[in-house]
Amino acid sequence: MTLLEADVGLIEAYVALLSETRRASSTARALAAVRGLHRFCVDERGATVDPTEGVSTPRIPQAIPKALSEPEVELLLSAVIGEDPRARRDRAILETLYATGMRISELAGLRLGDLDTGRGLAVAYGKGSKERLVPIGRHAVWALEAWLGSSGRDAMAPARWARRVDAEAVFISTRGRRMSRQAVWQVVRTAAKKVKLEDRVSPHVLRHSCATHLLEHGADIRVVQELLGHATITTTQVYTKVSPELLRRVYEQAHPRALVTQAGRAAPGPAGRR
Repeated sequence: MTLLEADVGLIEAYVALLSETRRASSTARALAAVRGLHRFCVDERGATVDPTEGVSTPRIPQAIPKALSEPEVELLLSAVIGEDPRARRDRAILETLYATGMRISELAGLRLGDLDTGRGLAVAYGKGSKERLVPIGRHAVWALEAWLGSSGRDAMAPARWARRVDAEAVFISTRGRRMSRQAVWQVVRTAAKKVKLEDRVSPHVLRHSCATHLLEHGADIRVVQELLGHATITTTQVYTKVSPELLRRVYEQAHPRALVTQAGRAAPGPAGRR
């Protein structure tokens, strides 16, 4: 059989075969490659039919974010100790990532003019250059002020800036350049390794942890959506899956027939029924 003779049945059989031994995400990628090949044949090689059009992509289960516990976050933050410029910078990076839930690219892209530590606010530029205002907690504010002072960023700054984009950057490298996403990631990785959390921690895990802990402490889900810069609340709702305790607590507080007695047993219904 030639490539142009392939039909829907053959493609579906191929997908079924892959599904027996591979995860849904791997099967979906393989199907995407086959789909791209056949679309190329239609567009560039005169094929009249794309046999992949009628084949559904395998459903990929939505992954539940792996948030750190609050003690684990405290442990991670304690990994950076010192008053030298680099330590001040790294502590400010960790505190800001956890306090704001920023994406790593948003943090790396911060400019000095985007920060208002006096009011505890920052401007973040998310996907599609969408601008949003993000509050900064007091611990992150303290860390940022320590970094932006004379013993922090000023001490690391070069005598002459090579580029304007470097001079405007909040976080710079020891060479006086704006830190890249990879450099920020390495800061997080190094801190995590010191406290043996390297298998659990990434910049995005700190974002997950920020959202999860906000919800666990009673934050409205729409406020968290705005804070994280999610386009739809569906994305934010993923974080409710990581905390069944939160769901149970909210349910018991809000549902009229979820009341419990002091003894911890369900209150009896009419005529003593339970």
